[in-house]
Amino acid sequence: MSAALLDVNVLIALLDPRHVDHERAHTWLADSAPLPWASCPLTENAVLRILGNPRYPNSPGPPAVVAPLLEAWRSLPRHRFWAIFRCRLTRLSLLTPGVLGSDRLLDPSQITDAYLLALAVDHGGSLVTLDRRLRPELVAGGAEALVVLDGL
Repeated sequence: MSAALLDVNVLIALLDPRHVDHERAHTWLADSAPLPWASCPLTENAVLRILGNPRYPNSPGPPAVVAPLLEAWRSLPRHRFWAIFRCRLTRLSLLTPGVLGSDRLLDPSQITDAYLLALAVDHGGSLVTLDRRLRPELVAGGAEALVVLDGL
């Protein structure tokens, strides 16, 4: 496996010491060593948007304050950055034939999760999430690539 793409909920749990799953995320990260972990533009932008929102209960401040925190995590040796435009499939899209069973997409909230799972499959990695509602059958190869953190 090339790396584990961390879903935004896992990244937030790692960055927010008061997050209910902070310890769970850190335990998984420690236990998964030496496996590299990855972020991508979608997950990083979501971290900046969510943690930088004053309505987030544990917000450290605006995105300008969150950015250096995220950058510190990105500088760790196990981190990999998965640029969306450097996919094995030249143009990874949920509309790319064979990537997604688009007839299974029943809710708009599934789109980003399905894309992140497809990105992980494309990179030969996994998607690590706290979201038990993510449906791996949405993506070809999704069942083998999905890791849901629970029960730690």
